[in-house]
Amino acid sequence: MDLYCATSDVKDSRGGRSPSPRAGLASDVLPEARTPATACSSHTGVSTEYALSGTDQEPQPGKTEAARHWYALRTTYGREKKAYDYFVAHGVKAFLPTVRKVRKTDGRTTTVEVSRIPNIFFAYGTEEEMKSFVYDNVNLPYLRFYYRHTHVGNKIVKTPLTVPDKQIDSLRIICNAGEDNVIVATGDIGKFKEGQTVRITEGKFAGVTGKVARYHGQQRVAVVIDSVLTVCTAYIPSAFLRRI
Repeated sequence: MDLYCATSDVKDSRGGRSPSPRAGLASDVLPEARTPATACSSHTGVSTEYALSGTDQEPQPGKTEAARHWYALRTTYGREKKAYDYFVAHGVKAFLPTVRKVRKTDGRTTTVEVSRIPNIFFAYGTEEEMKSFVYDNVNLPYLRFYYRHTHVGNKIVKTPLTVPDKQIDSLRIICNAGEDNVIVATGDIGKFKEGQTVRITEGKFAGVTGKVARYHGQQRVAVVIDSVLTVCTAYIPSAFLRRI
């Protein structure tokens, strides 16, 4: 049985972006994220992607190129935008779901872009590339992995949690749809865990793959990321769904 949770890593006291030995990892649970499901409103904006720098070269003869994945990364105290900007500045492909909101300050109305999912963003690369950032105590002391905890005999093995490409693609579609009735919840929503896997074939959410269930009085499709995050579409007619 696999368990999922967010734990902090031992930071390199010498600073820099050198990975710490795996044997030095310790559990230090971060502050709890908000658990209630909340409806997102206003027009949605999605941050720009950037290509990896220096990682698209052909592997040298005799060497196997390390696999690249999307990693769900967690920050403390709403600093996901700051961490995202740091990754992008260092040439890393990253995804930060955002939403535009209207604010009034001193009688002036402005539109600002804020994170849609509190304390979470996604970055693409090899595990070692991600560790070089997560273990950077000087520049990113507030950054953590989400871990998959797997029981192997009497031992618990933990590995950084990766997110399938199709789930990232689905999150992008949902965020780009511009619908007010999208729901974001940290953790699982039980109804969707048991739902049928489907693909949306028509409408603003066409291309989304996820679990279908009735939630908040409407049939919706949700992207469920291993006890970390659930993002639900607005209402989807049955005619727009295809079973997978």
